[in-house]
Amino acid sequence: MQGRRRFLLLTLGVLACDSGGTVALNGAGATFPYPLYSKWIAEYQAVEPAVRINYQSIGSGGGVRQVVAGTVDFGASDVPIEPGEERGAGGSLLHVPMAVGSVVVSYNLAGIEKPLRLTPEALVSIWLGETTRWNAPLLAEQNPGVPLPALPITVVSRTDGSGTTAIFTRYLASVSTRWAKDVGAGKSVRWPAGIGAKGNEGVTAQLQSTSGAIGYTELAYATQNRLPRAELKNAAGRFVGPSSAAATAAAEAVTMPASLQVSLAAAGSDTAYPLAAYTYMLVYESNADARRGEALAHFLWWAVHEGQRFVRALDYAPLPVGVVTQVEGSLKRLRAGGKSAL
Repeated sequence: MQGRRRFLLLTLGVLACDSGGTVALNGAGATFPYPLYSKWIAEYQAVEPAVRINYQSIGSGGGVRQVVAGTVDFGASDVPIEPGEERGAGGSLLHVPMAVGSVVVSYNLAGIEKPLRLTPEALVSIWLGETTRWNAPLLAEQNPGVPLPALPITVVSRTDGSGTTAIFTRYLASVSTRWAKDVGAGKSVRWPAGIGAKGNEGVTAQLQSTSGAIGYTELAYATQNRLPRAELKNAAGRFVGPSSAAATAAAEAVTMPASLQVSLAAAGSDTAYPLAAYTYMLVYESNADARRGEALAHFLWWAVHEGQRFVRALDYAPLPVGVVTQVEGSLKRLRAGGKSAL
């Protein structure tokens, strides 16, 4: 998403309060849902005329750190908080799934018109730095008839603390015991090969400018920048490309636990895309400021209900109906100024 500001500051109306004035809400975190959150914030302006919402797209790691430190009203992360990350938080944090997104494996290869097919083994080998040319047998055997060039592969990965990275590396760890042992999974890892870039925007820019590059980014960024996207072999053994429908298939194939924290990497549906994932907002269960707490709760309620109609057009997938019901129960636990926030 070149050229777009990474800091979103829009004046919105949220709640008409008896005391008048505006309510300021601040959030920070994942770049993965940034296109969707931008749309939601803009649309919410027409719904409630009285709040200022700041959302800073700094990566999931930054979002977690800021919400734990209490410097923002909500954090955004594409993966649940990891053990130890919540230490120092000023209260109980709720994970609120907002939508389902897809991580795309994209590449820069001139003259390749049809989507490349990549197996889990090929992805692991490329990111380990072992498969180094595009015409390698591991790639050619899954792409018969495709004129793969003898071009060096330049691997592009995120350098910031990233939920997109966590989704990608958790998938690699789930399909490769070697990756799990030697590299691991998380928002930041020590990459065995390639070059780095900051944010989905940075990876997108590197992919556009580097012949022979391969990297991972969120589907909305790939669509907006007309990047090719690979078809990946899923747990059912089928090659599936990223789409809202394929993300929906993954979400509907995996039961959401009461914690609202789950991975979709092993979704068993034939049509499931293996790099689909829920994206979360992290909010404190109790907010001492009644106006801010109520404003945030009402915005979240709107986003998981009316806001879902904007999801598919931006290449995300809406929450499954059953998950919406679970989220409703979680949001009803929110407290503001000692009372129910909704």
